[in-house]
Amino acid sequence: MYGAQLIKALHRAAQRKPAELHSAGQPGAAVPTRANVNLEVLDFFGVGGDRMLAAGCDTVVDAKDLAVVGITEILGHLPKIYGLYRHLIKEADRRKPDLAIVIDSPAFNWRVAREMQKRKIPTVYYVAPQFWAWRQGRVRLLRDYIDKALVIFPFEEQFYRDRGVDATFVGHPLAELPRPTIERTDYAAQFKLDPAKHWIALMPGSRVKEVRMNLPIILEAAAQLGPAHEFLLPVAPTLDRVFLQKQIGQQHITLVPDALPALWHSRAGIIASGTATVEAAMMNTPFVMVYRVSPLTYLLGKSRVKIPHFAMVNLIAGEEIVPELVQHDFTAQNVAAQINQILPEGQARDRMLDGLAKVRTKLRISQTGSPPQHPADRAAKIILELANRGQAKS
Repeated sequence: MYGAQLIKALHRAAQRKPAELHSAGQPGAAVPTRANVNLEVLDFFGVGGDRMLAAGCDTVVDAKDLAVVGITEILGHLPKIYGLYRHLIKEADRRKPDLAIVIDSPAFNWRVAREMQKRKIPTVYYVAPQFWAWRQGRVRLLRDYIDKALVIFPFEEQFYRDRGVDATFVGHPLAELPRPTIERTDYAAQFKLDPAKHWIALMPGSRVKEVRMNLPIILEAAAQLGPAHEFLLPVAPTLDRVFLQKQIGQQHITLVPDALPALWHSRAGIIASGTATVEAAMMNTPFVMVYRVSPLTYLLGKSRVKIPHFAMVNLIAGEEIVPELVQHDFTAQNVAAQINQILPEGQARDRMLDGLAKVRTKLRISQTGSPPQHPADRAAKIILELANRGQAKS
C-alpha cells in the first residue's frame, strides 16, 4: 500500500515540476529507482504486489514471497529470500538506477541499501524500520547506507536524528484516510448483516502465519460473545478467501473485501498488532489489540524489546489507550471481557475514543494557511529534490 501511494505521489510531483528522473519502485521491501535525464515520465521497478503492479511498478520480485513473520519462522525461507535478493540486485545492475527507495522490511532492505551504497546510488528509506523498538544498535545501518530516512511516526524523527540519521517526519500515510461513503444500511444489505446488532471487526493479521496463530483464539472469543453480534472479517490482499473460510469452518463470520468500511461501521474490533491498529484509530473504532507468535520466537524476542507498549496507537499516545493481549494474556476469555467493556456507552468507551482522537492528531502534520497534503506527497517532494541534487552533481 505505501509503495503504491508513493508511486502515484511521485507521478503527481513530477508533473508539477519536471524531474530528471526515471524512477524505479518497490513496496514493503526495496525500491531501486532509475533515472534518465530529460524525461518527465517516471518508470518504476523493484519488489511489489498487486497494488504496486497496478500503480505502474515492474515487479521483478513478488512481495508475497518475502512475507514471513517471526525469528524462527524465517529460517526455513532464507535460501528463497536470498535468491530473490540476488535477483533484485542483478536487475539493479542491469538497469543502473540513479536513485533507490526502500520501504519497510528492514531485514531485507538494509542489505539492498548496502548494495546501492556500494554502487554510489543515493538511497531513501520510506517507512523507516522500527529500530527504536528493538535492536537499537542497528541504527548504524541507516547511518551508513541511507541518505535520507522518511519516517511516519512523530517520535521517530528525533530518535533517528539523535543517532546521526538524516530523518524527516512526513506524517503517517493512513492519517489522511477518507471515511467510507457507503451507508450502514446499504453495507448491511450488501453483506446480509443485521443493522440492529453490534458489529465487531476481526482482523487476525495479513500473513498466513499470523492468521494461524491469532484467528483460532479470536474465533473462540467471538463464540463467547455470541450471536447477539455480527462478526466481520476483512480479507487482506495477501490472504486467500478459501483459506480463511476453512479456518472459520461453520462459525457465523462474514468475510468482506475491504477493511475500512468494516471498521467504520463496526462498534468495536479485535485486531492483531500491526498497521490495522492504526487503520482502526483512523476509523474511530475502539478495539482490543491481540498477538501471538511461536513460543521460541517470543522467548528470543522478549528480552530485546525496548518499548513500553506493543500497540502502535499506545506508543504514539505515550500511554495505554487500548488493551494489549499478547502471548499468554491472549485468551478468548480475556478478549471477550475487554470487548464487553467497550461495546456499551460509558466511561471505558469514551476514554478510548478520546485516546484514539489524540492519536489521529499526532499522526498528522498541521499546515496553517496551506491546503492539506498527503504524507506520500511530502515524501515524493523530498525524494525528487534528492534525485535532482544527484543529477546536478553528476
